[in-house]
This record gives sequence, structure tokens and C-alpha cells, in this order.
Amino acid sequence: MENLTVKEGKTAAIISYLTIIGAIIAVFMNQEKQNTFARFHIRQAFGIHVAFWLLGYFIGMFNSWLVTSGFWIFFFVLWIYGFLGALQERKTIMPLLGESFQKWFTFIK
Repeated sequence: MENLTVKEGKTAAIISYLTIIGAIIAVFMNQEKQNTFARFHIRQAFGIHVAFWLLGYFIGMFNSWLVTSGFWIFFFVLWIYGFLGALQERKTIMPLLGESFQKWFTFIK
């Protein structure tokens, strides 16, 4: 039964990682069935997107290619980690902020 739940939520989970718009679309896709696998990945992806935009604003003030390239690499690695987890049908918490994303974004059902 759990495997069937993962298969049903895989599309919404993958879409959520594409952009912030994809995360919002995935929320609406998941509203009717409320799949737990999709909800997990939507929260993780939404957290990555929000953190990227919030921290990116402040990182941009440094005006240093070394700082900004480290920022981009960090978020790219997190994005790949989450996206591959959705593709491989795994629910793995992201390093550093993954637990917090699950707590902060409880409004995503």
C-alpha cells in the first residue's frame, strides 16, 4: 500500500522541485488526494525555493563572485539531493534545514 502511495505522489513531488511556481502547482495538485509522499517533497522543495530567494537577496549584497558561486553551488547540491530523492521515490530529509522545512510549512497539506 505504501508503494502505491509513493507512485501516486511522484509526479507532484517532481514538479515541486522545478521552480517556485512548480511548488505552488504541486500544492494544488496534492490538495484533493493529500498524498504524504508528495506533501513531504513539496515542503522540502518549497523550503529550498524560499530559502534561496531570501538568502540570495542578502548574498547579492556581498558583490563577490566567490561568495555568490558558493551560494549557487550550495543550493544546487540541495536541489539535486531533493530532486533525485523524488525521482528515486525516497523520503530523505535534506541536510541542515530539512527538518525545519517540515515544521515550518505545515500549512502545506
